[in-house]
Amino acid sequence: MGTTSGSGDIKGLWESPDTELSWECGVEELYFYIVFGVVPEGPRGGQTLLLIFQVFLWIVSFSFCFFSFVTSRVKNELLEDIRNYETLTESVEEPRILLIGQIGSGKSSFFNSVNSVFRGHVIQQAGSGHGETSMSKWYRTYPVHDGKGGKKLPFALCDTMGLEREENEEGIHKDDIISVIKGHVPDLYEFNPKEPITKNDTRYRHAPGLGDKVHCVVFVIDADKLSLIDNILQQNSLFYSLFFQVTQLGQILGVTVSAISLVKNYSSGTELDQNVDILILKALQQMLRATDACLDEMKLRGLTESSSS
Repeated sequence: MGTTSGSGDIKGLWESPDTELSWECGVEELYFYIVFGVVPEGPRGGQTLLLIFQVFLWIVSFSFCFFSFVTSRVKNELLEDIRNYETLTESVEEPRILLIGQIGSGKSSFFNSVNSVFRGHVIQQAGSGHGETSMSKWYRTYPVHDGKGGKKLPFALCDTMGLEREENEEGIHKDDIISVIKGHVPDLYEFNPKEPITKNDTRYRHAPGLGDKVHCVVFVIDADKLSLIDNILQQNSLFYSLFFQVTQLGQILGVTVSAISLVKNYSSGTELDQNVDILILKALQQMLRATDACLDEMKLRGLTESSSS
């Protein structure tokens, strides 16, 4: 690339301090460097080119700030909606959301991710991993607090031992899942894959209240292990491939597409991402709405204490 008449030394223009552009964008200072360009004809070609780039970079900056503002607003609205959640059922102040799924599917990681969003940083409270055996051997009822030392949020996430494909493998017994849902299993109960809890067990809760039962069941699936069609990723459109997989998954599980939430857990990395936070919060919001539907149905059937009073 050479110089044009009246335009001066282009190399000197690029290396000039005036070429470096920077400005505040609300979050961090951004720097751009012009590395290639064509200088227009005329005595003020270099200045004209810089002006064009300044306008372009201003547009980029405005777009970045606008979408950052929108993302932050969406996240804050979701946070407030969850913080202010109420069941409107006197006997259930903190509905229980049960996480079930195969070993290594991400049940404990999802709790850690929810906890991280409200803490403001990545935190690994529940043990999680990707081994051949379940990391969670106990039934755990995890409350979530709004920040370190903050108030307890109006829900609890329940973690269980992972499922296995074969009954003789080291996974939770299917009868234990039913007992958990019905409220017979206490917190910190250690599961035995070979023998489910029975009424003869001293830890068995014989008369569970409505608050002891599970009000929403979430089946967690590791998307990396989901292979509905072998060549699905060979499609030209990533959106089409993703939508097709979700649709197929809904058909296999017998649920609507709206009942499936796509999330990314904080299983690696140390910093939060607003886009990831929104997916996690949106999924949690859908779980609480499903809880409301469960409690509303119980009221219609006269199964809640508040409906009989």
